[in-house]
Amino acid sequence: MFMLLTDKYADKINGIITCYDRMIIQGYIPGWSYAEGMTSYLKANNIRIFDFSTFSQPLTEQVRVNAQRIADENGIQIEFIRKLRAFRKDDRIQEIIQKTGKSEGLIHIFSAMEQCNTYKPWHDKTTGKTFLKFDQSKCLHYYFYFIDKELGLCYLRVPTWAPFRLQFYMNGHNLLAHKLQKKGITYRMHDNAFLEISDVETAQKLSDRINPEGLHKILDVFAKRYCPIAESLGLGYTWTVQQIECATDIMFKQACDLEPLYDEIIRTAIFTVKPDNIAAFLGQRITYNCKKEVGTNYNQRILGTRIKHHMGDVSIKMYDKFGCVLRIESTCNDIGTFRVKRKVEHRDGSSTEQKAPLKKSIYSLYQLFTIMKAANYRYLEFVSSFDDHSGGKKNLTKATEAVKEKGRSYRGLNFFSPKDLLVLEVISRGEYMTFGMQGKDIRRHLEDISPSAMSRIFKRLRLHGIIERVQGTYKYFTTAYGKEVIAAGLTVRNLVLIPALA
Repeated sequence: MFMLLTDKYADKINGIITCYDRMIIQGYIPGWSYAEGMTSYLKANNIRIFDFSTFSQPLTEQVRVNAQRIADENGIQIEFIRKLRAFRKDDRIQEIIQKTGKSEGLIHIFSAMEQCNTYKPWHDKTTGKTFLKFDQSKCLHYYFYFIDKELGLCYLRVPTWAPFRLQFYMNGHNLLAHKLQKKGITYRMHDNAFLEISDVETAQKLSDRINPEGLHKILDVFAKRYCPIAESLGLGYTWTVQQIECATDIMFKQACDLEPLYDEIIRTAIFTVKPDNIAAFLGQRITYNCKKEVGTNYNQRILGTRIKHHMGDVSIKMYDKFGCVLRIESTCNDIGTFRVKRKVEHRDGSSTEQKAPLKKSIYSLYQLFTIMKAANYRYLEFVSSFDDHSGGKKNLTKATEAVKEKGRSYRGLNFFSPKDLLVLEVISRGEYMTFGMQGKDIRRHLEDISPSAMSRIFKRLRLHGIIERVQGTYKYFTTAYGKEVIAAGLTVRNLVLIPALA
């Protein structure tokens, strides 16, 4: 079995750490988050539907007065942004932090006119009913940037119009840094990346411990402080995950150790990673009716190069950070993309344990971390095979030789035989790498293959160590050795021999 990069270059790295990176959390008032709910709220409080604007106006003023009060108390002038797309708020915040030297508390307040989701009154002449309909408009938004003792630099985006949907930003690296300080673990950190941690094992355990209850309490405090609407009406906020990133950082001691390794890995990944591989990394399935866009992007940036693989709302990317950190980072814009086994409640009041989309609540953060961390490690395992040339060539040579069992010979694998190549490409599809395969699954991709012929193919692959059978079942999985052989064979075929022949 090939070694992971982290094992092979153990003497050249300070360790590997996985934690949440960018986290965007959305807060909404449950009864106001959809048109029917807002309609019911107005009716329950004897407010005419066409008085929706009259109802919202005093609340808008309350948000504005509160923002101005906070600005005055902190000696801050609210900065209005006229051209939001051309303005970088993060750069301005860093400039203010360097100028003032603030390490805690409110840093700055921005305001800007932005699009927001809202409602408009509607009367249906056919049914005679009056209700609110979903609408989009523009309203003033406030951005409260502050440094929290535990969460580090954050912001809360507050709109000035109903339904007052909030947006909160934080970075998981800052939260982990606070945990390390509390435990007395020393570290070196630059921007949002750890360069060195004195006790990586303990640091990973701290990162794995996610406390949604504590985060919920903190978010409620921020909402009460910067958007007092809900509390003044006796309501509360529910918090959901809007966008999230999970980063696995391999911390190299010197840039000169990472640079040649990274260049080779990223060049190979550009040509080797296929849609099925992307699905395997992300724990997704590619089905016949899959409508998700799947692809790979390669970018050259000022800070370096980056390769990104995406499938619908989920993506995974790899890039070098500050020249000495190899980062593998999975991103999700809709965590409901991931399906997990959980309790599902039905309309008739019953409930069953079944596979269903992951709930978007912040209380799914622990389970989500497990899923995204596993995706990063699957990618790490895949790219590790690119670098292990000696082992890869040795195993590839072994796999091409015939093997014998009970006096019968089974020929080796041939990456230039159309039949062998097709079989190997099929068994390395994302859904089979992740969820396993049976003969009937593989036969769907092969023309005129009988069940008995499929059994012989599986036996040959099993004797060569490419696949292994799950005891007591008819399901097979590709072995770690098999993954290495297939990756090495396809790399040699696609990157060396075919270009040379061309």
